[in-house]
Amino acid sequence: MDIILLFGALLIVFIAQQWLNIVYSKYKSIEVDSNLTGAQVAERILSKYDLNDIKVLKISGNLSDHYNNSKKLINLSNDIYEGVTVASVAVAAHECGHAIQYKEGYIPIKIRNILVPFVNFGNTLGYLVIMIGLFASITKLFLLGLILISFALIFQIITLPVEFDASKRARKILFEMGIVNEDEKKYVKRMLMAAAFTYVAGLISSIMQILRLVLAFASDRDRD
Repeated sequence: MDIILLFGALLIVFIAQQWLNIVYSKYKSIEVDSNLTGAQVAERILSKYDLNDIKVLKISGNLSDHYNNSKKLINLSNDIYEGVTVASVAVAAHECGHAIQYKEGYIPIKIRNILVPFVNFGNTLGYLVIMIGLFASITKLFLLGLILISFALIFQIITLPVEFDASKRARKILFEMGIVNEDEKKYVKRMLMAAAFTYVAGLISSIMQILRLVLAFASDRDRD
């Protein structure tokens, strides 16, 4: 059973990533009528929301785009930064959505930030404690390990509304500002949904991994 859960978790993540790659490949080849690059879109949105202290930078990588609130930077990969496509405006607007969340004090993103040090600590020690608990058949140690790695699971759960909200903001802003038309708005939604599904898949995968560990521990205790 634990092997099935392991491969199931890996398969879910693989499918989500492949779907994103397929959707991204499609929409990075469809240009928007506004002919604005991802960088220009980001700058216009930031200006509209009085976020002029945030800079837009070009970085290397593929879909490595992210917003860094501590440095006030929206980092866009080359294709997104320079592209005039559905994918480029969608991703750029999504990252701006995160900047707007910080400005407006969006509660889930505040909670997510509070969890970061706990997640880092839990990931560092959690699995080590679980392995020791498994091999030594120490229930309390195993449960402690589960608690430590559960911070990452909670972080993933909180991340879902953060990402979906940023995407919702992006779609609304792009349409209201006239950056995309009605048809392009539907394409933007599909692009952002594919990206969001990777977070959903990651959460499901983590749940399955934890369940696998619980079943492994229960099976080990039954043999004693």
